[in-house]
Amino acid sequence: MMNGTQTQYSGESSGSTSLSSQQDIEDDRMIALVLSEEYAKLDGGVGRRLSKLEPVAHVPRINSSIPTISDASMDHQRLLQRLNIYGLREVRVSGDGNCQFRALSDQLYRSPEHHKHVRKEIVRQLKDHRSLYECYVPMKYKRYYKKMAKLGEWGDHVTLQAASDKFAAKICLLTSFRDTCFIEIMPLYQAPQREIWLSFWSEVHYNSLYEVRDAPIQHKPKKKHWLF
Repeated sequence: MMNGTQTQYSGESSGSTSLSSQQDIEDDRMIALVLSEEYAKLDGGVGRRLSKLEPVAHVPRINSSIPTISDASMDHQRLLQRLNIYGLREVRVSGDGNCQFRALSDQLYRSPEHHKHVRKEIVRQLKDHRSLYECYVPMKYKRYYKKMAKLGEWGDHVTLQAASDKFAAKICLLTSFRDTCFIEIMPLYQAPQREIWLSFWSEVHYNSLYEVRDAPIQHKPKKKHWLF
C-alpha cells in the first residue's frame, strides 16, 4: 500500500514539475518575442563606423585552446585600441561561461538576462538542422549539441553560425586577432533582417558592441572572467 502511494505521489510531483518547466519556457518565449519586436529596428550606426573595413569570410569552428595570460593580455590591448579607433564601446557581460549567449541576448533584446532563451533557440537550431553544422564539429554531433545545451558551456563559431541562421541576423565581430580585425557571419539560406555587433577577445570573452553615443548605461557585471 505504501509503495503504491509513493508511486502515485512521485508521478504527481513529476507532472507538476514538468508543467512548471513548460510554463517557464513559454514565459521565456513570450518575453523574448515582445522584446525582439520592440528592438528589431536598428539604425546601422555601428555598420557605418566599420564600412571601410574588409570583412573576413567566416568558417564555423569549435573553440581552440585558451591563450596564455601574456598572450591574452596583448590581445585585449589590441582589441581596446580597435574599439577606440572606431569610436565603439562594449557593453560588458558576465564571464560565467555564457558570455556569447549573454552578448547575443543584449543585442537581440537589449538585456543579457535572456541568455538562457538564446541558448535554447541556438541548440534547437543545431538539433533541427544537423546537416548544416555537423561537418564543422570534430566529435559525435549529438554529444556536441547536448554539451552546448548546458548552462555555462562556452559558445563557439558554430553556435554563432547557428545564431545567425536562427535569428536571420548578420553577426559582425570586431576581434582581437592579430591578422583579422573584422569577421562577418551571414545566414546561410536567407537574407539577414538585422545586424548583431559583438566584440571578441579571442578565445576568451564576447561582449555586446555599440557606438559610444548609443551605448546603454552599464551596470557592473555580477561575475567576472578569470582574465576580465
